[in-house]
Amino acid sequence: MALLEEISTFLQQGRTPKVKMLVQQAIDEGLEPQEILENGLIAGMNVIGEKFKNNQVFVPEVLIAARAMNAGIGLLRPLLVSSGVQSKGTAVIGTVKGDQHDIGKNLVKMMMEGKGLHVIDLGVDVSAEKFYQSAVEHQAQLVCCSALLTTTMGEMKRVVDLFEEKGMRNQVKIMIGGAPVTQNYCDSIGADCYTPDAASAAEAALNFCLS
Repeated sequence: MALLEEISTFLQQGRTPKVKMLVQQAIDEGLEPQEILENGLIAGMNVIGEKFKNNQVFVPEVLIAARAMNAGIGLLRPLLVSSGVQSKGTAVIGTVKGDQHDIGKNLVKMMMEGKGLHVIDLGVDVSAEKFYQSAVEHQAQLVCCSALLTTTMGEMKRVVDLFEEKGMRNQVKIMIGGAPVTQNYCDSIGADCYTPDAASAAEAALNFCLS
């Protein structure tokens, strides 16, 4: 439908006022909130995710597209809630204890929200205990740990070990990422998934939640 394609196009261009106006128009015309979300906002963010993965757009473009998406979701949220639309899954995300870096984490969060996931952002300097408590409280299927320092990567192992210790390891998938993190490291600590970029992380997260 032309209107939803316009929403997607303007979102990709990061034109927030235009996206808000068109989302409101779609609501006024009686389109289903879920349809506006899936075929307008998420469709646009998926294009940005692919382009980001292929180095066709960069962090600034992703940020302005995400801002436009969040503005559109702001209008849809009350309608989605009242019509009982479920998110596709819940993820808890944070930068591990001792690490204050959050640009990568914020990108992954936006990409995941762009896939229709509900994301609980714990911020930076997050302890293993906090990851665990939040996952239990929000019944999350996923815990996503970010680190930018080699000195803080060890905290990721603590997160995996704590979930193991609490008997929750089978219920929650643990994803890890960040500049110094590798697939080998992921395998060595027993985490479920490592991805090299935010777009791949969002795809993997969605697959975990739908499987």
